[in-house]
Amino acid sequence: MKITDLKTYLVAPRWLFLKIETSEGISGWGEPVLEGHAETLEAKIDEFKDFLIGRDPLLIEDIWQLLYRNGCYRGGPVLMSAISGIDMALWDIKGKFHTVPIHSLFGGKVRNKIRSYCWIGGDRPSNLITQALKLKAQGFDAVKFNICAELKIVDTYKKVDEIITKLSDLRQAVGVSMDLAFDFHGRVHAPMARILLKELEHLRPIFVEDAVVSTQIDAMADLAHSTSIPLVIGERLHSRYDFKRVFETRAASIINPDTAHVGGISEMVRIGHWAEAYDVALAPHCPLGPIALAACLQVDAICHNAFLQEQSLGIHYNQGNDLLDYVMPDAGFNLVKGSLMIPDRPGLGIEINEEFVYEQSLRGHRWRAPVWRHSDGSISEW
Repeated sequence: MKITDLKTYLVAPRWLFLKIETSEGISGWGEPVLEGHAETLEAKIDEFKDFLIGRDPLLIEDIWQLLYRNGCYRGGPVLMSAISGIDMALWDIKGKFHTVPIHSLFGGKVRNKIRSYCWIGGDRPSNLITQALKLKAQGFDAVKFNICAELKIVDTYKKVDEIITKLSDLRQAVGVSMDLAFDFHGRVHAPMARILLKELEHLRPIFVEDAVVSTQIDAMADLAHSTSIPLVIGERLHSRYDFKRVFETRAASIINPDTAHVGGISEMVRIGHWAEAYDVALAPHCPLGPIALAACLQVDAICHNAFLQEQSLGIHYNQGNDLLDYVMPDAGFNLVKGSLMIPDRPGLGIEINEEFVYEQSLRGHRWRAPVWRHSDGSISEW
């Protein structure tokens, strides 16, 4: 069996899908996307055709090493996101070739389902109580949201009080029946992060994500050692080598690498097992499309320390098309009382609606992250 073609589909709201075709008629799907840079990833996949067409798709590790090590330059969001989508598609092919789910090829699943959560509040958090209670009625018992919009490197206690009041009102409204995940989204710099973590402890969040930007691992380690709140890092790290200092400095007690950005299923499983050796939990990042989520569920099935799975159902980015629009009925995801069941169908475990994907690719998208500025005119972290 040989790889014969790689086809990409730019589809709304902000995704890029990849289909790898083979000489045996078995195809695999991946999601090699980087939010706001989908066209760049499409070009990178086209470059990789020179290395992939004619190769045996079952030699996944050899192909992974080829794409990673060839040409000197390694790591980074663009290269690793491209490798991620290719890796997903190759595992999808291998599972279909052997007529088993991907997790069966890794030794079998360790769980039947994984607890899941949804996003609320949007980029600038609002209507948190209404949206949280709506999800609670749908069976979810965990939500995640941005705690603030723009925040200067040193801001006012008035701004701090506004944040604490809003989150306290939410905690009072949902009581202890829901876990709340606070996302600082890299918008909070170290001086304010220290203050906010102290002020938020009594609200007992399940975790705080990206308390500072991911380049500030030393600062995050200092914060982790001074708070009882579990800190999370990982969505902006792009290989096991990026996680080395996280583990060595104990900068986080939970990691959330993204299967679509970190090197695919192959690298996610390596990182997940490595985290287990440090007693660090795994909560895969995935505000993306159905293929990325299907890949995450294969990782959740394999890694014992996985405990929570993000997914994009109803997220504020999904304008026009949502997660389930691209999968066939009864061949998508099984969501039961806030948990996603581990799929047992061959490969990734989902069936893509190829006709709909093609139709939407004719429209494409040009999604870009918003540009924010502080009141003094300087650029703000988004």
